[in-house]
Amino acid sequence: MSESIVTRFAPSPTGFLHIGGARTALFNWLFAKKHGGKMLLRIEDTDRERSTEAAIAAILDGLKWLELNWDGEVIYQFSRAARHREVAEQLLAGGKAYRCYATAEELAAMREKARAEGRTRLYDGLWRDRDPATAPAGVKPTIRLKAPQTGETVIEDQVQGRVVWQNENLDDLVLLRGDGTPTYMLAVVVDDHDMGVTHVIRGDDHLINAARQKQIYDAKGWTIPSMSHIPLIHGPDGAKLSKRHGALGVEAYRAMGYLPAALRNYLVRLGWSHGDQEIFSTQEMIDAFDLSGIGRSAARFDFAKLESLNGHYIRQTDDKTLVSMFEDVLDHIPEGAALKPKLNERTRMQLLQAMPSLKERAKTLIELIAGSYFIFADRPLELEPKAEALLTDDARALITKLLAVLREVSSWSAETTEAAMRNFAEQNNLKLGAVAQPLRAALTGRTTSPGIFEVLAVLGREECLARLADQAA
Repeated sequence: MSESIVTRFAPSPTGFLHIGGARTALFNWLFAKKHGGKMLLRIEDTDRERSTEAAIAAILDGLKWLELNWDGEVIYQFSRAARHREVAEQLLAGGKAYRCYATAEELAAMREKARAEGRTRLYDGLWRDRDPATAPAGVKPTIRLKAPQTGETVIEDQVQGRVVWQNENLDDLVLLRGDGTPTYMLAVVVDDHDMGVTHVIRGDDHLINAARQKQIYDAKGWTIPSMSHIPLIHGPDGAKLSKRHGALGVEAYRAMGYLPAALRNYLVRLGWSHGDQEIFSTQEMIDAFDLSGIGRSAARFDFAKLESLNGHYIRQTDDKTLVSMFEDVLDHIPEGAALKPKLNERTRMQLLQAMPSLKERAKTLIELIAGSYFIFADRPLELEPKAEALLTDDARALITKLLAVLREVSSWSAETTEAAMRNFAEQNNLKLGAVAQPLRAALTGRTTSPGIFEVLAVLGREECLARLADQAA
């Protein structure tokens, strides 16, 4: 492509960054990166009643967390209302639009009649050719596009193929409301044109909008951007993804402990394919992405697959980075407030030391946090029921004996404590597991943990001896 590619992500700030919106942003970002172009961000805040600052903040934060950085400043659609009105007035002056003085009652009657007759065109063109001089007093007119009434409106869609609408079925859409505010349809066209957008990549729920927007492009004599309407994401049951399927917002996936790189990788494969490849680095995604790889059918969200992929990314991430991610996610989970004060130089080093073992067992950062419980637990440990059941009177008597042995270990490490325990087990005619299990319960309060010798090394001599003393007979 010789032209400079410009895509845009244009969410409405009426709620969080939906997971479907995140995928749309990703596709726009990848396409722009692939062709050395730009992805712009436009907040479509023309719905003043539903748009909120909190939603805007959530969208920006979600994009930053996913590392989908946009180019230039954020554009706010409402701030461009004067420009939208200017274009509406130009169309009016050029005979491509007209003032409509239809009352609310007249419009309601038109809609009712059209539905009764099975017509999709709800407005009957009442004021299309009437003299404004005959307008009723007190009615603030809208400005409507004088849309073609015969022929076809055609979109050559890069995903959906050639899409055709019969013009007789399309209304003269409202460009400017009676109070002077521009409609969404007009604002989108003007903004995309003024921003130099070359490719519009969005959900296929906007496909009907493309027909209406093309008519505005044609009326202005502007070149319409290349259109790509991608299928929506469905839940595992094949129904449109909704709250009943689980998390919808990107912030929820962060709070569930997913890594941004893993979520990007999962989203790119929802509706797009590149052979049989499932795992992509960011650069591989950029290099491989193309519009022809997007399918026409809806993709199904598979939470188990996402979790498995996330586990892969956790295992591939270096330990120091995981410690940083561990710390970051604490701001977004309920247990974070209690855990965060316990992070200090010592516990961070312990976490780093334990990470090679912890990450082998974890599919999410939440599981990573759960696995590291033993590092941050306060004495006396709160024992899980299964761990408490292990600590019988005989087990506590065994811990008392073992405590005496471990106190003699001067150079504390995984190797020296293992040697002491193996020697203890041998001398007492015990299998190592019979010693390790109650020891694990006493040191961690749980029945699962990293290897027991690693736990001993990570906690250190003083803490281990103190915890064992708490549980000794």
